[in-house]
Amino acid sequence: MRDETLRSACFASLDVLSAEYGDEIPYKDGLDRGFPHGGVRVPFLSTQKGIFRARVQRGPAALSIQTSWKSPYDDEPVEDGFLYAYRAGDPEQPDNRALRNAFVLQTPLVYFLATRPGCYKPVYPAFVVSDDPGAAQVVVSPGRMVGPLDEREPFLVDDPLERRYAVRETRVRLHQARFRGRVLHAYSNTCTICRLKEGRLLEAAHIAGDLESKGEPIVANGLSLCSIHHRAFDRDLVGVSPDYIVHVSKQLLDDEDGPMLELLKQFHTQSISVPTRASWKPDRDRLAERYERFTLAS
Repeated sequence: MRDETLRSACFASLDVLSAEYGDEIPYKDGLDRGFPHGGVRVPFLSTQKGIFRARVQRGPAALSIQTSWKSPYDDEPVEDGFLYAYRAGDPEQPDNRALRNAFVLQTPLVYFLATRPGCYKPVYPAFVVSDDPGAAQVVVSPGRMVGPLDEREPFLVDDPLERRYAVRETRVRLHQARFRGRVLHAYSNTCTICRLKEGRLLEAAHIAGDLESKGEPIVANGLSLCSIHHRAFDRDLVGVSPDYIVHVSKQLLDDEDGPMLELLKQFHTQSISVPTRASWKPDRDRLAERYERFTLAS
């Protein structure tokens, strides 16, 4: 038994939460609601352990697995997915059996990856595609949903090329979500320019682009910006100098286009807010290179 209806209810509820919050879903007032099934609320995951099988399940396979935000890069990517370790101890203990049964039954589950304290990016459906008891680990691979919107079914990708593409795409999205999570956490979930605190409107901007030589996904290479200031920063309409001062391009300063534009212009020559931890503060050398590009563009 694979608990198909329960898993369908789980995935459908995650669709709703993803539409509400985007790629990153908070636990509080989000995942902690659980999902409805059979007249009860079923938890999505456990806050105490990584492998979760709900009490109401009849089948033996795990419903979800998760990683900790404190070590988000421990799940090593491989060609077909991500390595996920057994729970420490006997490979036959209940949690490990639930994980291994997901492989035996080829049961879809949810892979919750913590991006920052209290926030997760869910990858679903995901499948355990191999099991290595000797190494005490499995390989988890992203699947996809197929069929009409109201009758979607989880599907394990069999074609090697398609599976590798799905893994690469998932890695890119996880990279972006984790970078965003770390940057927003460092900036206390606030836009560094306008101080907006609505998390659903906040994004992590790279100072040096991730394809550039200095584009590492570290907090010192990021700025927490609202969506408007992020877009303006990316298009060199707003810049930040190495002394942490906001500069608005001459093009915008000279323009008169209503109150929304004034919201951008009012922060000209003001200081950004920066994290208190030294290693999280925006790197001045990266800002200098980026600011030079801004001045040339403006």
